[in-house]
Amino acid sequence: MRTKLEKVLLILSGAIVGILISINLPVFADKAKSSALPIDELRTFAEVFGKIKSDYVEEIGDKKLINEALSGMLSGLDPHSSFLDLDQTKDLQAGTAGEFGGLGIEVGMEDGFVLVISPIEDTPAYKAGLKSGDLIMKLDSTPVKGLTLNEAVKLMRGKPGSSITLQILRKGVNAPFDLKVTRAQIKTKSVKAKLVEPNYAYIRITQFQERTGEDLAKALKKLRAENKFAFNGIILDMRNNPGGLLNSSVAVSAAFLKEGDLVVYTEGRAPDSRMNLTTSPENFVRNNPEKNNFLKDLPSDIKDTPMVVLINNGSASASEIVAGALQDHKRALIVGTRSFGKGSVQSILPMANGTAIKLTTARYFTPNGRSIQAKGIVPDIVVEDGMENLAIREADLNNSLSNPEDDKAVSKETKPKLEEVQDGPTGDGSEALRNFKPTKFGEKDDKQFIEALNILKGIELYQKN
Repeated sequence: MRTKLEKVLLILSGAIVGILISINLPVFADKAKSSALPIDELRTFAEVFGKIKSDYVEEIGDKKLINEALSGMLSGLDPHSSFLDLDQTKDLQAGTAGEFGGLGIEVGMEDGFVLVISPIEDTPAYKAGLKSGDLIMKLDSTPVKGLTLNEAVKLMRGKPGSSITLQILRKGVNAPFDLKVTRAQIKTKSVKAKLVEPNYAYIRITQFQERTGEDLAKALKKLRAENKFAFNGIILDMRNNPGGLLNSSVAVSAAFLKEGDLVVYTEGRAPDSRMNLTTSPENFVRNNPEKNNFLKDLPSDIKDTPMVVLINNGSASASEIVAGALQDHKRALIVGTRSFGKGSVQSILPMANGTAIKLTTARYFTPNGRSIQAKGIVPDIVVEDGMENLAIREADLNNSLSNPEDDKAVSKETKPKLEEVQDGPTGDGSEALRNFKPTKFGEKDDKQFIEALNILKGIELYQKN
């Protein structure tokens, strides 16, 4: 069986052959029409390239020009496609493994600024007060406008212990303000678990990394042994979870669903982008699925325990897959606020020179055929967290993919009017941050968590009666 990389290379090879036929053998032009190179546009590209090389005020290397052209070509497609140079490819691999250097935020681009999709819990950015929906306008003295996302990320990374001053535009705050953040070596633990009361388990997943499924299984077994009896309820908290690896989201879903249940399916143009992912081990265990299935020893009562899943506007991508699957199979009640709405799949496609491209290759759909793109997961029970009026979601991003069921499912009227405030005075951030306290998820002052616990207790009482 060919690997996915080998399949991608075969697809690319086929496209190249088609291009050569369409150029050199006109008789086959109709057959290879879809592969034909846009000759006139490429001549214009070459002409522009030559003009920059000869007339630009400073000498520019060929490699930089080509890389900038590739970055622009990909970033213009949608907010999540990008070109990754050698360093960025290594950083991405480190990030999915759960250890990397920097501030600790999941970011995108919006109106030329860096958009904070979600601060990662227990990182410098989270502790400093960055919030989902914040726009970063300056990195120290460097304006973000005009930078690519990759260039901005490079500036945010640095030696642990060093500091960077971010100029932040926040919806609901009249002027941009400065926020100083000290970089650190980011080591994220994606699964946190505890017994909040006897018979009630609380599981928080902050990201979907390589080992998230295994860590979840270990946490559930440990809590179950500690409790000694079957749980009366499980709270799965995925608030501010920006997503991560697709196979890890399948593993988390499989811990609570029945064998063979559909978790998610994807639709795209390339054959490899069309998948039906079920809870079967081969969809989330890499080597020898039957032998190494880390979920096989879970107590059977876990799959029947009443569940509440907590989400908010910072819950994106893989966390939306889990919430959508559990909601469609009527396995859990979804509580909180509407999620971010990132319903597209990005594939990392390696290039021959060691670089890679992150390319949007498919949309994903919940088991009942719902597209989350630009729409998000709507909770069964809405419990506001006080941040709803500040929320920025996928539908608010420039060039975001439309929802196939509804061209514009969410109005963009809630976007901040950047042209009115981007050149305004810069404050010291004291007003915006004076009352800031990082949300302590799963604690007594967490309104959504308390509501989830009360719902589970109500279910228990109802079942007893």
